[in-house]
Amino acid sequence: MTSASPRTFTLLRSGDYRRMRWKNGAGWTSEILRVPDAEDWHWRLSIADVEADARFSAFPGVERELVLLEGNGIRLVFDDGARHALLPPHDGLRFNGERPLAGELIDGPSRDFNLMWRRDDVDAQLWRRPLVGAMVIFVAPGETWAVHMLAGQAQVSGEGGAGIIERGDTAIFRDDGTRTRFALDGAGEALLIRIAAKGEI
Repeated sequence: MTSASPRTFTLLRSGDYRRMRWKNGAGWTSEILRVPDAEDWHWRLSIADVEADARFSAFPGVERELVLLEGNGIRLVFDDGARHALLPPHDGLRFNGERPLAGELIDGPSRDFNLMWRRDDVDAQLWRRPLVGAMVIFVAPGETWAVHMLAGQAQVSGEGGAGIIERGDTAIFRDDGTRTRFALDGAGEALLIRIAAKGEI
């Protein structure tokens, strides 16, 4: 899987995501990126296509954040009695991966963005932001930023070149050992994700 390298960014196209069936057959996962690219990853970005009500897999030691991408929503029902509905347009929820839960579709299939990170290794933050004109991202040493386009498109530029990020694509930004500047210029809406080694955020 392609990953970003110093002094450059990587554009990950939606058509190139690694797609795999869930073990319980209730949906599909399109893996955007895992770092490192191994079973014992530190953080992972993916998209879940949920076709039926189903139990969620447990991820000990992992924090999760889900954001609704498409569909009429999904209700997260935790075994401890808590319930939270992810509703259109882009509701989200952060929770720990040990909590047992099931997902109940509200009215038809659901598509969800999934950020996961091992809490002992890294910290993560996620924001949903409109994109109107130019936006600048400064990546500090030890950080990685990801931009996932929810709608519209943007021109991306920085160390190493330029490109167009379309709806459903993801751009990955890393530092070059110093505070590194990247720019997006376009219109639409995006998820911005910041990953840093423990103690950096």
